Amino acid sequence: MATTTQLLTAPEPSRVEGTRRESARSAAGYIRRNPSLGIGLFLLLALALFVVIGHLTVDTIQFRPLSVRPLQPPSWELPFGSDKQGRNLYAVMVAGTPLTLRIGLLAGVIGVTLGAVLAFIGGYFGGWADTIIRVLVDVGLTIPGLLVLIIIAMRVRGGLTVDQMALVVGLLAWLFPARTIRSQVLTLKQRGFVQVARLSGMSHAEVIVKELLPNLLPYLGASLVGSVSAAILASIGLEVLGLGPFEAPTLGMTIYWVIYNAAIINGWWWWWWPPIIIIAMLFIGLFLVAVGLDEVANPRVRNRV
Repeated sequence: MATTTQLLTAPEPSRVEGTRRESARSAAGYIRRNPSLGIGLFLLLALALFVVIGHLTVDTIQFRPLSVRPLQPPSWELPFGSDKQGRNLYAVMVAGTPLTLRIGLLAGVIGVTLGAVLAFIGGYFGGWADTIIRVLVDVGLTIPGLLVLIIIAMRVRGGLTVDQMALVVGLLAWLFPARTIRSQVLTLKQRGFVQVARLSGMSHAEVIVKELLPNLLPYLGASLVGSVSAAILASIGLEVLGLGPFEAPTLGMTIYWVIYNAAIINGWWWWWWPPIIIIAMLFIGLFLVAVGLDEVANPRVRNRV
C-alpha cells in the first residue's frame, strides 16, 4: 500500500523536466533583462575556465623560482614568458588567481557573517547592544583601514600565509556590512509580517531566521560580492607593500616583484601585463555581478528594469 501511495504521489518525469526547463528559461530571461549580471558572470567564468585549462596545460610547480630560464619573452613554450627569478608566469597566473580569490572569499565571508550577526542583534533588539555596536562601527569606519591592516601585518612574525592574510583583512571587513545590513533590519522589523509573526508566538530567534533572514538573502548576496571585492583590493594593497605571503604566487605578490625588480622601467612588459589584466577582469566581473544582484535586493531598481 505504501508503495502504491508513493507511486501516486511521486512527480512525473515529464513534469519535473518541464519545471527545470521553465527555471532555465526564467534564469535566461533574467540575465537577458539584466546585462550587467550576464557580463559579470561571463568574466568570472572566463577566469575560472582559464584556471581549469591552465592546470591541464602547465605544471603549476613552475611558479617557483629557477623553474625555467629567467627573463624569457612570451613564446610557444612559455605563453606569458618568465620573470627575473626564473618563474613561469603562466604557471604563476594559473596558481595565483585562485589564491587571490580565496583571500577575498574568506575575508568577505568573515566580514559579512560577523557584520550580519551584529546587525541583526543591534537592529532587531535595539537597546544598549545596538548603541555599543553602532558606536564601534562609527568609530571603526573613521579609522584608515589600510593603516590598521599594515600595522597588524607587520606584527606577524615570519610573514603571512594566505589564510592569515584573509583573516587579517577580514578583521575590518565587517564594519560596512554591519552598518548597511542594520539599516535593512531596522526597516524590515517594522513590517506587518514581522508583527504578525511576533503575535503568533514565534520567538525572537525564529522571527530572525524564518522571517527577516530569507527577505535579506538577496541583499546579503550583494553585500558579500562587494565585501569580496574590497577584501581583494585590501590584500593586493598589503602585498604590493611587501606584507603578503612571499612564498605564494598571488597576483598582488607578482606586482610586488614587478615593482621590486623595476620590470616596467627595464621594458619587461610580459611580466606585469598578465596580473594587471586578470585583476581588471576580476574587479569588473565582481562589480557587474554586484550591480546585477542589486536588481533583486533593491525594489526600485527591479521596478525600473
